[in-house]
Amino acid sequence: LLEKMADVSLKEAALIVGVVAACYWNSLFCGFVFDDVSAILDNKDLHPSTPLKNLFQNDFWGTPMSEERSHKSYRPLTVLTFRLNYLFSELNAVSYHFLNLVFHVVVCLVFLKVCKLFLDNRSSVVASLLFAVHPIHTEAVTGVVGRAELLSSIFFLAAFLSYTKSKGPDNTIVWTPIAVTVFLVAVATLCKEQGITVVGICCVYEVFIAQGYTLPTLLDTAVQILRGKGSIPFSMLQTLLKLIVLMFSTLLLVVIRVQVIQSQLPVFTRFDNPAAVSPSPARQLTFNYLLPVNAWLLLNPSELCCDWTMGTIPLVESLLDVRNVATLTFFCFLGSLMVFSLRYPGDSSKTVLMALCLIVLPFIPASNLFFPVGFVVAERVLYVPSMGFCILVAHGWKKLSNKSVLRKISWVCLAAVLFTHALKTLHRNWDWESEYTLFMSALKVNKNNAKLWNNVGHALENEKNFERALQFFIQATQVQPDDIGAHMNVGRTYKNLNKTKEAEESYMIAKSLMPQIIPGKKYAARVAPNHLNVYINLANLIRANESRLEEADQLYRQAISMRPDFKQAYISRGELLLKMNKPLKAKEAYLKALELDRTNADLWYNLAIVYIELKDPTEALKNFNRALELNPTHKLALFNSALLMQESGDARLRPEAKQRLLHYVKEEPQDSNGYFNLGMLAMDDKKDMEAEAWMKKAIRLQPNFRSALFNLALLYSQTGKELMALPVLEDLLRYYPDHTKGLILKGDILMNQKKDIVGAKMCFEKILQLDPNNVQGKHNLCVVYFEERDLIKAEKCLVETLALAPHEEYIQRHLNIVRSKIASLGAMEQSSLPSDGTAATEAKKNSFQNLKEAKSEKTTTQSTADNKKEHSKNKKSTEKSSVDKETPKKSTKEIKDIEKKRVAALKRLEEIERILNGE
Repeated sequence: LLEKMADVSLKEAALIVGVVAACYWNSLFCGFVFDDVSAILDNKDLHPSTPLKNLFQNDFWGTPMSEERSHKSYRPLTVLTFRLNYLFSELNAVSYHFLNLVFHVVVCLVFLKVCKLFLDNRSSVVASLLFAVHPIHTEAVTGVVGRAELLSSIFFLAAFLSYTKSKGPDNTIVWTPIAVTVFLVAVATLCKEQGITVVGICCVYEVFIAQGYTLPTLLDTAVQILRGKGSIPFSMLQTLLKLIVLMFSTLLLVVIRVQVIQSQLPVFTRFDNPAAVSPSPARQLTFNYLLPVNAWLLLNPSELCCDWTMGTIPLVESLLDVRNVATLTFFCFLGSLMVFSLRYPGDSSKTVLMALCLIVLPFIPASNLFFPVGFVVAERVLYVPSMGFCILVAHGWKKLSNKSVLRKISWVCLAAVLFTHALKTLHRNWDWESEYTLFMSALKVNKNNAKLWNNVGHALENEKNFERALQFFIQATQVQPDDIGAHMNVGRTYKNLNKTKEAEESYMIAKSLMPQIIPGKKYAARVAPNHLNVYINLANLIRANESRLEEADQLYRQAISMRPDFKQAYISRGELLLKMNKPLKAKEAYLKALELDRTNADLWYNLAIVYIELKDPTEALKNFNRALELNPTHKLALFNSALLMQESGDARLRPEAKQRLLHYVKEEPQDSNGYFNLGMLAMDDKKDMEAEAWMKKAIRLQPNFRSALFNLALLYSQTGKELMALPVLEDLLRYYPDHTKGLILKGDILMNQKKDIVGAKMCFEKILQLDPNNVQGKHNLCVVYFEERDLIKAEKCLVETLALAPHEEYIQRHLNIVRSKIASLGAMEQSSLPSDGTAATEAKKNSFQNLKEAKSEKTTTQSTADNKKEHSKNKKSTEKSSVDKETPKKSTKEIKDIEKKRVAALKRLEEIERILNGE
């Protein structure tokens, strides 16, 4: 490429670079807008974790080419440059815009070289400057997705320059430049489809420029040959050979391109391109009228718009429409230029001919004349055609400036055009700063495009300004009452505003506008795939009502029947079936979705959740791992797989669980759940200081974190720091006054550590106010009465407790002990009875030793009894152990062992509660 630009002087290059920088410096402050969102932000092909081969299997937007919803725009080399941007700066928009600016500079410099083939130096610089500053290019340069135009143009022009070297001395053929041309054409086409049109320009150049033929000469030669009065000249045979090679190469590229799109054209709706689905003559009249519209944008780029779809340009439905005059004028002017360029020899006609080729041939794929495209007018597709326009203007300016009378005026006009265009470009760049500024600027030009109203609404919606967004969405439905997407937007916004009734009404309107199924006709070919989301959105809305789950399921099934490859419908239906407690059917739905897309980490994650519901943790963990293989930063898979490992009880899995939780908190540093579960893992590993640090961090992030507060208090209690547990329990009970286990633990500490019988009694009475049938709270209150030396009240209390739990042996035993003491001691010295779950201190009198042992025995039995739903086997073994250990006297060590068992059981109880409650 540098060799091709060898005769571009340093001054000329510096001038071009300076002008481009002056016009586009502010583009570096713009973000990702409009199509950039789909091509950059939502495109997984940019991520290093995505295999490179995917770039050559997916379209420009990251959708597999095999899918019907694909736009069939195959531009892997452009996506590759986006991926390089992502590699160096991820989603920092500045680097993307800077690279676009660099590519525009390169295009301008290569274009200058091309101009010098047909214009003098001064006129070439004028053409290149006009191209550099033309406002029509802002969409291609400032819009990141416009890089497809920039890259394709570089290789487009390079291919043409290479071909101009294919003519050797004495009109011989030099094959190397032709081979290079074919290669560059292929590369240009892999950047954007219109790159292939350079072959047509090469053919025209070969016949009319390189060989110097004119149309009359060719006609005369053809007539002579047909009459048998002459033979084909050798030079013409050589020309034919070169053209055959070019055309064969082009045909091969076309065949490959058709294979890539699998012989399917993309699906567009009448909203994207109304004329494409209109009957004759409206279709032909409108498409022809669009040609002068595009020409006018080149001539007068004062009113630019990022989106010309829907009702922007009303259909030309009659021959009497006054706009047909513009069409007729355009074709007359174009025809006269073509006649001049083809009929007459000379440099001027050759320049005009090449300018016309650059205008017409690259525009053909976007003209709608041969196949429909997904837009009415698109400013970015005028990037290459504007080159021909700039050559025409520069050539005309040269003619004027050569006349002494008009020389000064021509220079003044040129300066004015360049200055105003540069100013307009600079101003237009700011419109691309954000989606809101872009679409608001478009509404100033055109208020009849519902898509623009929708897009402003989307921009406001992204800012959580739902009230104002709703106004724009409603306006879109008024501008285009049959716009399904607009009604869906209204429904979604009502849902965000918690107006479910209005949301459902809007979704129902959108649903009623969907085309009805025609037997024998493929549904997907007649509607945009994203419009089927109306069924998903409506079902998602109504399934919040438990009585309408079957109705929601019917909507999902209806969407699937319309499009058996509608992946999102299977995913949403799987979620619903889980909610309906039908895990086996949910599994079927997710497996069907996986048949359509095995690289979707979310699907593997959802399937793992199904296996958890099916009580198959091994398969669940396998699917979590598969999700993490596809997306190592999948937050939910990291978190839930770590929980699954933690709950498995397998100590070998704890290190990996910890690593996943550490990865999770790195991704979600503000989520207290990650730190809490790290704390629970540390408690399991007996790393008390580490557990304390994690729990405190969780509480700092979420001061009312119920489970973290309780487990931190439990940790302090377990490690002999009962007095440090009290303020934590105070916080817990301030947020959750009815936390039963917190009240029990607090009462236990108050009684045994603080000797605060009154405070302990208040805790246990509070428990009974919340739940009069709470056996543990009731029993502990009985202990308080005993400590208060009110044996009669203690006896009555134990009788009531035994009535609540007649099968609990320890209550009967305690009751017997109390009655025995009442009968035998009478007025003798009273002793104390320990509170729930703790042994009395060794200072208790020997006469009450049997009672203390009974209480110690109760500790582990009661704790496991609370847990008997999941740990009935443990309960039995613990009771047996306690009975076996019953002796007249217990050591301090034995008492501490019992205490440890108690706190461990309480901790497990809290863990189970957290799991069941989803904390």
